Amino acid sequence: MRRQHTASMAGDSETHIKDRDENTNVIGQPFLIGVSGGTASGKSSVCEKIMELLGQNKIDHHQRQVVILSQDSFYKVLTAEQKAKALKGQFNFDHPDAFDSDLIMQTLRKILQGETVQIPVYDFVTHSRKEEFVTVYPADVVLFEGILMFYSQEIRDLFQMKLFVDTDPDTRLSRRVLRDIGERGRELEQVLAQYITFVKPAFEEFCLPTKKYADVIIPRGADNLVAINLIVQHIQDILNGGLSKRHNGCVNGHSTPRQRRTSESSSRPH
Repeated sequence: MRRQHTASMAGDSETHIKDRDENTNVIGQPFLIGVSGGTASGKSSVCEKIMELLGQNKIDHHQRQVVILSQDSFYKVLTAEQKAKALKGQFNFDHPDAFDSDLIMQTLRKILQGETVQIPVYDFVTHSRKEEFVTVYPADVVLFEGILMFYSQEIRDLFQMKLFVDTDPDTRLSRRVLRDIGERGRELEQVLAQYITFVKPAFEEFCLPTKKYADVIIPRGADNLVAINLIVQHIQDILNGGLSKRHNGCVNGHSTPRQRRTSESSSRPH
């Protein structure tokens, strides 16, 4: 039996939406922000810092207006042969084909329609999807981070803001080594071999060229508080309704109001 985590990411918070109808509790289409960058560049840290500065990390999960999703949750289910290679560090997880782009697209479209979505949970130790998922409810702002978020034009065009986290390659490698050894139980030799064979070439071929699509490039990741504060101010404008009338509330020219949920239990998605 599958275990379900729920994460209601919508509701009132310290930042109030001025143009929301308090009686009907309906808002417009969410604002999607794509966050890309190389492996261990600090994409997750940037998203978490944005949440922190917005005060969203201190709010109960089912009251949040901002939600973070990760492309890592959407790795394809591997065949037995692919999993055997993965356990030896011989499978390329940085290639576009490693991700379930159809499921990402389907999920983003549902989010834009104000629907509740179920996000897979990926186990990086066993290289497989867990028998559980995260349920995410409608939110005002959705941060979607991943190394190849801008690779597919179909997916890329759904983002109203695109951020690229640009971090020194040596810094990224050192972070990757520490993470894979400490959190994922890998051996140093395997981590370095995988980086040289797959990660670095894939970054140069698939990730780095998408930097040109970014609206904002953030050098040094979460340490760049000047850039992050500017982005946070923009998001606050959206949450306060100043930009929402221009950017959200319509799909193909039609308004798409959605009902908020406030009663479900919650836990934060990966």
